[in-house]
Amino acid sequence: MLRASWKSLLGRKLRLLMSALAIVLGVSFVAGSLVFTDMLQQTFNGIMNGTVADVNVQQRAGDQEVMSGQSRGTITQEQVEAIGRVDGVQSAIGVVTVPDAFLIGRNGKVIGGQGAPAIGGNVVDAPAYGGQPGMVIKSGRMPSGAGEVAIDPTSLSRSGYQLGDTITIASSGAKPSMPVRIVGTVLWGAKESTGGATYAMVDARTAQTQWMGGKDAWQMAWVTARPGQDVDALAERVAAVAPAGFETVTGSTLAKRNEDSAASSLGFISTFLLVFAFIALVVGSFLIVNTFSILVAQRSRELALLRAMGASRPQVRRSVLFEAFVVGLVGSTLGLVLGLGVAMAIAAMFAAVGLDMGSVRPRLTPAPVLSAYGVGLLVTMLAAYAPARKASSVPPVAAMTGDAMTGKSDLGRRIVLGSVMTGVGVGALLAGLFWDGAPQRLWWIGAGALLTLLGVAFISPILGKPVLWALGRLYRAVYGQVGALAEQNAVRNPRRTAATASALMIGLTLVTTMAVLGQSAKTSTRDGIEEALRGDYLYSNPTFQPFSPTIADQAAKVEGVAGVHRYRMVRAQLAGAPETVGAIGEKDFDRILAGTVVAGSLADFGDGTMIVDRKTATDKGWRVGQRVDYTLGDTPLPLTVVALSSHPDGAGGGVVTTLGTLTRAGVPPVDSQVTVDLAPGTDKAAARARLEAVVKDLPMVTLQDQQEFADAQAKSIDQLLLMIYGLLLLAIIIAVLGIINTLALSVIERTREIGLLRAIGLGRGQLRRMMRLESVAIALLGSVLGLGMGLVFGYALIRALEGDGLHLHVPWLQLVAFLVVAGVVGVLAALWPAHRAARMDVLRAIQTE
Repeated sequence: MLRASWKSLLGRKLRLLMSALAIVLGVSFVAGSLVFTDMLQQTFNGIMNGTVADVNVQQRAGDQEVMSGQSRGTITQEQVEAIGRVDGVQSAIGVVTVPDAFLIGRNGKVIGGQGAPAIGGNVVDAPAYGGQPGMVIKSGRMPSGAGEVAIDPTSLSRSGYQLGDTITIASSGAKPSMPVRIVGTVLWGAKESTGGATYAMVDARTAQTQWMGGKDAWQMAWVTARPGQDVDALAERVAAVAPAGFETVTGSTLAKRNEDSAASSLGFISTFLLVFAFIALVVGSFLIVNTFSILVAQRSRELALLRAMGASRPQVRRSVLFEAFVVGLVGSTLGLVLGLGVAMAIAAMFAAVGLDMGSVRPRLTPAPVLSAYGVGLLVTMLAAYAPARKASSVPPVAAMTGDAMTGKSDLGRRIVLGSVMTGVGVGALLAGLFWDGAPQRLWWIGAGALLTLLGVAFISPILGKPVLWALGRLYRAVYGQVGALAEQNAVRNPRRTAATASALMIGLTLVTTMAVLGQSAKTSTRDGIEEALRGDYLYSNPTFQPFSPTIADQAAKVEGVAGVHRYRMVRAQLAGAPETVGAIGEKDFDRILAGTVVAGSLADFGDGTMIVDRKTATDKGWRVGQRVDYTLGDTPLPLTVVALSSHPDGAGGGVVTTLGTLTRAGVPPVDSQVTVDLAPGTDKAAARARLEAVVKDLPMVTLQDQQEFADAQAKSIDQLLLMIYGLLLLAIIIAVLGIINTLALSVIERTREIGLLRAIGLGRGQLRRMMRLESVAIALLGSVLGLGMGLVFGYALIRALEGDGLHLHVPWLQLVAFLVVAGVVGVLAALWPAHRAARMDVLRAIQTE
């Protein structure tokens, strides 16, 4: 049997190639995602190991979560010197670090600025923990005085400048725009990458002047141990002289903490990519099932002969599974190799948005290797099991007639299973939508959608009949007998047609769901901004970094401006969990964001109080007069609820206190947003020009009106959708391969029939048209089912998110375009199979058994 299996496998190389391609594509995405995650981990580990000292005296974790981008507490120079005198300390250096020191290129645009931090600070001329490289000079020299800077090599190459040129640093510090001369390039650690961040390192005094208010103080102390010192014991001695509110952490502990934090953050990226890899594998499994079903049907007489010669059912089953194992092994191996290229492609995509990994190259670690072979072999074997079992269960005499493998038999159990899955899925969807007491409603909807999708895939032979019947009527009316033949071919084997269409259905369902979500999010965002946002103009940062308060100060002096209103944010803690607290002026309620007071009084709004959005208050069980004990690290921040507010749908105000409250708590005065009101009768164009002049040297701060701000938010949604569509494209490609594969194998299966049709007068052009119409029928069946379920799932998700301001908006033109594209895909998928069918020699085809 093994020899027979090998001969069968080698005799059908081309037929199995398409099935192997599905495994190659799916596995390559799995392996590529894991390899890319490893590349990210290498990059960040190298950076983080270089950014910690033997002993680090720093603010406690809670104190570092201030959303202003600057730390609250300080350590004085005297305290740094006291640490330096501790027994076992070789040196102690004060350090200032901020994440919003943006570098401005020669073209006037921010370098990077896609979410990665723009790190600014002072030069640290000391090794990292364990003697590892710390801040490494790559070219030129370190800055030694005012007006000098060392930046990272990537930023230098992107800036359009060279060493010796003057570049601008824009930040929320004392000078919003600070020109400095580039004297060198630096990197943290041994890796030739910044992980997408930009560096701007200045001398110590400049850092203090710019980011510490001119005080002779620091944010942390970098402590280097003498050779041979017990670092843990040294950390305990340093902790005895460290200021209150600061923690003393060894380099190895802090590096591990940072690496774990990075791994947690990077794990989201890996999970995100693996979800799409899983989708591709699920779609690929339909292709594999179809391939082996057709191959088993074509070999039914061969297998029956083997049974008649004494082969047992298990031997026949093992023969088919052996072929699947070889296909899975080859596909997994090729997919693993291709995964290295996929990882590089993903890295290039991330580099385009600022996350450059420098010289880090992909490598094969156990995780991608084991995952590639485990997933590839498992999917292939599971997909081939049903055809193998069916092949072994058909009696030899029935198999020799060729009637047992038409795909019309044994649909009963499939329909029952699919109906049960669909019923349970619909029930879960309805529970998520209408059961108010359902925990984690989105999980109910997600589980219901998955079960419904799989259930519909099982019962698609039944659901597809009306679609194929309607297409058949159209085909007969337009193409006559050729159309009738195409319809009959599509319904001849309902299981095969349904499986092929289901692969496309899954892809189109997800694409349609995302289209509905995207359109609803964009439209709801625009409507919400137009309804809720006050002011004629808005200053903001596209990367959500804060900016200098001098911008609002200067805008208030612009001719024609009636008033400016600041909004600030701080990351506080409530019962150990992080919470965002906003801050506005005491008279600025309903001046930045539209809102009305529904309980309490604005007259009581002052320092130490807060206004809470009604939905937030309901969720947390708060009431007017209640005291809520927030903390900023070790600093208490008690706030009393004095009013509950109501805002336009989707524009919840959350929690807002006063600007003075944050100032008293030591939060640096930097703004997150500033709205500008113009005086009545002011020339808006002239006023805008004057307001834009305020930030002309600060490209990271934009001035927009409501419509422009809404368009910018919609654009970010479009960018996310494009990335998701690109990842789903792999599943669509596999589905198209499935149509090609099904048609190509069915041509071989119907060789004699095609020969007879040609013999009685069917022309080559008519034959090609018949194949195209059959392919279009399969593609449209999958598209109709996919669009229908995508609309249902999209509606369910929007309904569940209505409390967050989302309302259903269906992109009908986009969905019609999907349907048209599906028809085009059907035509293109049939080109090669139709060409092969038309080239057949008629006499040889008729003689085929």
